[in-house]
Amino acid sequence: MKKSLIGRNFKFENLNTSYKGKVRDLYKVANEYLIMVVSDRISAFDKVLPIKINYKGEVLNQIASKFLDATSDIVPNWKIAVPDPMVTIGHLVVPFKIEMVVRGYLTGHAWRIYKNGDREICGLILPDGMKENQKFESPIITPTTKDEHDEDISKEEILKRGLATKQEYEALEKYSLELFQRGTEIAKKRGLILVDTKYEFGKKNGKIYLIDEIHTPDSSRFFYESTYKENFEKNKKQRQLSKEFLRIWLMENNFQGKEGEKIPEITEEFANKISERYIELYENITGELFKKTDISNLEKRIENNINNWFLDFYKKH
Repeated sequence: MKKSLIGRNFKFENLNTSYKGKVRDLYKVANEYLIMVVSDRISAFDKVLPIKINYKGEVLNQIASKFLDATSDIVPNWKIAVPDPMVTIGHLVVPFKIEMVVRGYLTGHAWRIYKNGDREICGLILPDGMKENQKFESPIITPTTKDEHDEDISKEEILKRGLATKQEYEALEKYSLELFQRGTEIAKKRGLILVDTKYEFGKKNGKIYLIDEIHTPDSSRFFYESTYKENFEKNKKQRQLSKEFLRIWLMENNFQGKEGEKIPEITEEFANKISERYIELYENITGELFKKTDISNLEKRIENNINNWFLDFYKKH
């Protein structure tokens, strides 16, 4: 575990500012480009857990890169290059302070609300009589605020707070549903079901861009199509590829990120199992074998790859 990337403050030419998120470290360069370094940190319930997961950053970054390429005909995205398996360099945009969460099935956070008797989520009224993991007639959008603690929010409240104009929000809805449909089609080819996911967007020069990650195990939930129907009919837990298994384990160990709760000890053995789950999702969703890179000196590798990319980039421009 010592070889995982926790995250450090890299130094780059023309660096404006840097920001350390829960999982990703961001560097603004020349007021025009954004460097995103995806670390091996892992979070749940808005808390960064005190353990690092080998290859997790590479898995997330490479899946996102492949899906950004596979959806660029739907909406422009921020990606310019991937100079290192853990790094994406892209356009610096002004992000919308909302996340567009698309749900095809009643599960996870939405199910926890539903089973407690509440039928309203983000201004939408869900029908009575639904079961856990049941498919919606058509995907629904349940936005959240993009803040230190994400909160459910309705379309009406988004417009009221000025987080997006009516025209912008309608565009975000359209893009989100089209992206979800494309993700669903790709997942189906791999024997998977894209259950739910979140998308983030920003603007640059009046143009909307898809930003951040897309269809990764941190931002999405996948079921195995071959076992979905039988498990649903028998009220069994779905076999899934996502971070939900970690959330369930934490809840079973009395942690949901609430005040006063102590994060349970995560052994190296369990951390290795989490790493294996991430690699499993990569191979299933991409249809490619995951190639483990040399992680003996991650920080030097990353810094060199980024600096060399910019040197070459500036020579050409």
